[in-house]
Parts: sequence; structure tokens; C-alpha cells
Amino acid sequence: MAPERPEQMQDAEEVGFSGLLLMLGTAALAHLGAAPDPAKGEAKLDLAQAKQAIDLLDVLKVKTAGNLTGAESGMLDDLLFDLRMRYLDAVKRA
Repeated sequence: MAPERPEQMQDAEEVGFSGLLLMLGTAALAHLGAAPDPAKGEAKLDLAQAKQAIDLLDVLKVKTAGNLTGAESGMLDDLLFDLRMRYLDAVKRA
């Protein structure tokens, strides 16, 4: 097996917990209609899918408690707060 090239190692280092949070957060925003669906290019409200993405982030918070850096924990808390507020606003509008 060939050794990893430096750019491959760099890509692996960039993939991490923050990337996972951003992926789930972006999915929740798309389902809340705040961002266009990447596949279709249009915004669409899907409260059930938004709730599921938010709930997954909450599961991550519970399961990773005590194992995150301060920055990761803060990012997760801020993301959950923002998404929950947006979800409540979307429910009121629906």
C-alpha cells in the first residue's frame, strides 16, 4: 500500500466533529426552508425532517458529553439553540 500523500492526510484531518455538526445543521436549515435543498435548488419546509436533524444533534450532545473540547461543545450548544429557535418560528408560521 502506498503511503498517504500530504494532501490526503490534510483532508482526513479536516474531517471531524465540527464537520458533522455543520452537515446536520445545514440539513436542518434546508428542511426549515432557510436554505435551498442542494438537490433541487429550492427552499422547502419539512418540519418532520428538521426535527429529526435537530434531535440527532441533541443525541450527539448527550452521547459526547465530557468528551468534547470547549470549542466543540460551544459550537454544538450554539447550533442547537439557533436551530430550535428557527424550528419554533417555523412551527408558528406553519
